[in-house]
Amino acid sequence: MAEGHGSHNPLEHAMDHPTLEIPWGWGGKVVELPVIELPLFGPLQITRFMVMEVIVAALIILIMIPLARHIAKRPVTRGAFMNAFEALVGFIRDKVARPSIGEHGADDFVPFLLTLFFFILFNNLLGMIPGGASATGNINVTAVLAISTLGAVCFAGMRESGIVGFWIKLVPTMDVPKPLKIFLWPLMLVIEILGLLIRHFVLAVRLFANMLAGHVVLGVILGFILLAGGNLVYIVTPASIFGVVLLSFLELLVAFLQAYIFTLLSALFIGSAVHPH
Repeated sequence: MAEGHGSHNPLEHAMDHPTLEIPWGWGGKVVELPVIELPLFGPLQITRFMVMEVIVAALIILIMIPLARHIAKRPVTRGAFMNAFEALVGFIRDKVARPSIGEHGADDFVPFLLTLFFFILFNNLLGMIPGGASATGNINVTAVLAISTLGAVCFAGMRESGIVGFWIKLVPTMDVPKPLKIFLWPLMLVIEILGLLIRHFVLAVRLFANMLAGHVVLGVILGFILLAGGNLVYIVTPASIFGVVLLSFLELLVAFLQAYIFTLLSALFIGSAVHPH
């Protein structure tokens, strides 16, 4: 049995590893964490975050497809589970997509925004489960999400204004003399393109930093137990566990909040491309 990466350093919980830790033992009692070594396919090493993302993709498929069929067959949704997810879908459509993008064309981007929201939300929540991990605490994952949003923004803008028109409309109207405009327009175009890229870079970093910071704080608080010695451990241990439990409830709120913020900002960026200056 391989030694778990997170068995000595609680901060390792926030990092990616080529192993999975199973938090449940056998025979009705918890034993030393069993560790599963993930396979290596040529140069590609399967990691814990990859497994979490596959689980999230499977959850989205298993929940959203039956939900869509359920709604299509029934004018009134029945059941607490279906009602909860229908409420979330309606919230993203009516309170995020349509106000941010506009009634015209907003529904075309609702599937994309829903995918973003639930992918981020489920990844965030998996990090709260023993043995799980938040893939959104990895900058590579959030960068891909931000690049996907950038692609949707460019697609929306080019569909609305044309391939060339989208880039031209990035530059706001300048009421200046023509000779000065000839000099300023290319400079403004470069600045607007850089601004477009920076907005999406910040979008990736914001989600990554918030999710990583939350798990690091939880790990540090648990780490106090390892630092306590002698009789002090009997005071530090319950205090650390109590603090972690309280912060875990806050992390649940953050999980939903960060998924909402990322989705809202993505909708706003798409709306700004559909309705330029």
